[in-house]
Amino acid sequence: MAEQVQYIATGRRKNSIARVRIMSGDGKVTINKRPFNAYFPRESNRLIIMQPLELVSLQPKIDVFANVNGGGLSGQAGAVKLGIARALVKMDAGLKSAIKKAGFLERDARKRERKKYGRKRARRRFQFTKR
Repeated sequence: MAEQVQYIATGRRKNSIARVRIMSGDGKVTINKRPFNAYFPRESNRLIIMQPLELVSLQPKIDVFANVNGGGLSGQAGAVKLGIARALVKMDAGLKSAIKKAGFLERDARKRERKKYGRKRARRRFQFTKR
């Protein structure tokens, strides 16, 4: 049996890091060894992840395996999306212009702002009492 070619890429967003492997297959998406729908119950997160595959219309032809850790579900979804986009570019350099034009190769640098002293959170103040 011949070894299948895998393309590996890393995606990051907020505090999440995703290691993504793509290979030719039948469109199966597995995240942390769990089915895609079980790991991301929210429809919006599932749509975010599938954007790069739908753009290049390779969704039914590629299997995606991702290991994600850190952060919350929306950050993890963004990290997987970036990882898939980078892996697609490794697989076929001709797709780069379309993926880059859609903005899927840009790393979203926004992170959680640190908590400041004298505040409840980063900017939220404690409730003011007049008397």
